[in-house]
Amino acid sequence: MQTHEIARRFTQHFVDAGHTRVPSASLILDDPTLLFVNAGMVQFKPYFLGEAPPPYPRATSIQKCVRTGDIDEVGRTTRHNTFFQMAGNFSFGDYFKAGAIEHAWNLVTSSQDAGGYGFDPDRLWVTVYLDDDEAADLWRRIAGLPDERIQRRSGKDNYWDMGVPGPGGPCSEIYYDRGPEHGRDGGPEADEDRYLEIWNLVFMQDVRGELSPKEGHPPVGELPRKNIDTGLGIERVATLLQGVGNVYETDLVRPVISRAEEFSGRRYGADPVDDVRFRVIADHARSGVMIIGDGVTPGNEGRGYVLRRLLRRIVRSSRLLGVNEPVLQSFAEVVRDEMSPSYPELATDFERISAIVRAEEDAFLQTLTAGSRIFDTAVAATKQAGGAQLAGDKAFQLHDTYGFPIDLTLEMASEAGLAVDEQGFRTLMEEQRTRAKADAKARKTGHGDMGAYRAVLDTAGDTEFLGYTDLTSESRIVGLVVDGVGVPAAGAGTAVEVVLDRTPFYAEGGGQQADAGVIRGDGFTVAVDDVQSPVTGLVVHRGRVTDGEATVDAVVSAEVDTGRRGAVSRSHSATHLVHAGMRKHLGDAAAQAGSLNAPGRLRFDFTSPAGAVPVSVLDEVEDEVNAVLQDDEEVRAFVTTQDEARRIGAMALFGEKYGDQVRVVEIGDYSRELCGGTHVHRSGQLGLVKLLSESSIGSGVRRVEALVGIDAFRYLAREHVLVSQLAEQFKARPEELPERIGGVVERLRLAERELEKVRADAVLSSAGALADGADDVGGVAVVAAAVPEGVSGNDLRALASDVRGRLGARPGVVALFSATDGKVSFVVATTSAARDRGLAAGKLVPAFAPAVGGRGGGKPDLAQGGGSDPSGVPAALDALRRAVAAA
Repeated sequence: MQTHEIARRFTQHFVDAGHTRVPSASLILDDPTLLFVNAGMVQFKPYFLGEAPPPYPRATSIQKCVRTGDIDEVGRTTRHNTFFQMAGNFSFGDYFKAGAIEHAWNLVTSSQDAGGYGFDPDRLWVTVYLDDDEAADLWRRIAGLPDERIQRRSGKDNYWDMGVPGPGGPCSEIYYDRGPEHGRDGGPEADEDRYLEIWNLVFMQDVRGELSPKEGHPPVGELPRKNIDTGLGIERVATLLQGVGNVYETDLVRPVISRAEEFSGRRYGADPVDDVRFRVIADHARSGVMIIGDGVTPGNEGRGYVLRRLLRRIVRSSRLLGVNEPVLQSFAEVVRDEMSPSYPELATDFERISAIVRAEEDAFLQTLTAGSRIFDTAVAATKQAGGAQLAGDKAFQLHDTYGFPIDLTLEMASEAGLAVDEQGFRTLMEEQRTRAKADAKARKTGHGDMGAYRAVLDTAGDTEFLGYTDLTSESRIVGLVVDGVGVPAAGAGTAVEVVLDRTPFYAEGGGQQADAGVIRGDGFTVAVDDVQSPVTGLVVHRGRVTDGEATVDAVVSAEVDTGRRGAVSRSHSATHLVHAGMRKHLGDAAAQAGSLNAPGRLRFDFTSPAGAVPVSVLDEVEDEVNAVLQDDEEVRAFVTTQDEARRIGAMALFGEKYGDQVRVVEIGDYSRELCGGTHVHRSGQLGLVKLLSESSIGSGVRRVEALVGIDAFRYLAREHVLVSQLAEQFKARPEELPERIGGVVERLRLAERELEKVRADAVLSSAGALADGADDVGGVAVVAAAVPEGVSGNDLRALASDVRGRLGARPGVVALFSATDGKVSFVVATTSAARDRGLAAGKLVPAFAPAVGGRGGGKPDLAQGGGSDPSGVPAALDALRRAVAAA
């Protein structure tokens, strides 16, 4: 049975059982505890946590997931994968254990002709939590399983929670016996290679405290509504139903290995070492394409760094298979062809995906060249020192700075006849992992105490947003929060969070800054300076009570600052136009990667694998956008289904979560996007859009900044005044200024070079006089002097070398100092005869450098350095003479 069919049957089974089909969420969600979505339940966390009421009592999804904790183990085993698909069914206070077990058993054991998976019931085992007698009894009664195939396991294996205080519960797992050829008898407790887990049913019924029941600590309470969260591994089921040894041999993964075989001329299964490389390529190619598909670009931190590691491991593994040509695009094409039946966006967005992998491969090949030079230098130094082992810190530097994995370093070192200090390397890696885990733990504070907000939501329900049409409203205060605690009243001077039953205020989101304004009640006023939505459905107005006392249940007038709202809305509409213009001129690869819509200005980030955007393109985009303004196009917003929005070509933003109903904003025929923000009514209201700059903010990501409306006019007015002043100064027409100013700058450069040459000649001409004035210090000719200010380091070195040459065969030391802008530069040079007497330039520096507040160093014949105290030069000269005398 093909993998796409396995997923289809799962969905159909649960839709037929009354579940709402929910599309996979993006791998990138706004969750501070996660880099990537790593389980099917993640998009439903607000319902499990009580942050939002579930829109349906039961749901099913096929969720794309990425887990990155075991990247280094991928390929070494056949169990570890970074990307996988998690099929799940969920009940939010509807059915519980009996329903979950019945649904799962029916799908797993029903014949394939009847729409099931057709697993032999006699080869299925289950595990339950230690004291979950209810689950064990249900497996006996519903599935007819005998006691010997129901095993009880501890919380470590059969209890689930999110790793932080919140919902959790015992779980029950379904295993398939692959047969004695795969391991020993005894069920999952004896051998989890033979008994392969395919489905985990979580009975979410508890509230865990700071300490987890997984470690034997009791829960602190019960959930008011019991929920079901299950996860079936699509790839694991495919492994069993396709009769192959592991996930790498299934229908969606094996084609990537086949393409790698074509490139390398080697065969999977022929060499265990090569097999690791084939598996790395297959796994990481899928993960990389899926992650890029959801809007991530390679970078040096966070998700971007994970993606970069994945892509570079593919290139490295290909190199180790003997493939030296570019490979990433070809592997990406295979992934697209295999995965697009389930994820059609991979095909429609492949131009952007392809551009990103090509750019990353090109960049890495340059890095690989630089890293190879570092490696060669380290090898040469090791051999010169008589060592037979490359140091662990060098291996770690190659891994951490240049992206070399330890296996590549081992291979290259072996070819050079060296071993590698693997233990030292792994110690440094473990220290890095410890720091990363500490950082990840810190991120888990993202689910702080939301109790006060949830309490308001539970009693008052969602805040009704009126801001698309109204800028004032009569409302009622349904909640007041001070320092995270709900209060009945807040007096003058109190920083307070106000929750209204209905509001015209826009909460910050989608790149749009929050509204500001005022809330007026009978005898009190609250100045609002920020608006947020900490819990889905709730709008919280943050501000300060300026007079009187605000109370819960008070009727108020909520008034938005119209000037600020208008300016922010103009910026948001302008961002849509700039986005459309960039895509028109750069192609679909120019996808939005972030934005800021502030009063009078905007910042638009977008992917651009090809690098900097030509000035000519920026000019054309600016002209087109302002032409749309001139045409005064209607700005229309409407709500429709996701499918219809996709059909009419509305752009969706990566990482954003959309419901079944979406809001589309159109600006004439030029722009069409999914958007929940506020906008102008007609494009002409923007007045003017002026693009200010375009720059890089990371690998493959560019940023455009622009001004809108009166701010753009003011900017151009200032530019006009400046140009007029320059034209008057240069006695030239404005259009002649670039050439005229360029000519002046070039003449200044020539004059500076001439002046520098004159200065250098003057300095070097003093060499003879300095040599003639050498002092005899213990039989050593010492030239210690301060030369005129402003002498460059290069000229100082040249002068010292010239003076040294004039000392002839005598033992001689030359020390010259120059001060520039409050800093000191110095150079020390020694003759051969002086070095024979033990006078090394580099060793003399520490004797005098502290006197000028500096340091330096170098070789025995020449050393240099600098300091921060020019007044210490006389003392430094005396210290040098004493050091020479003492030698």
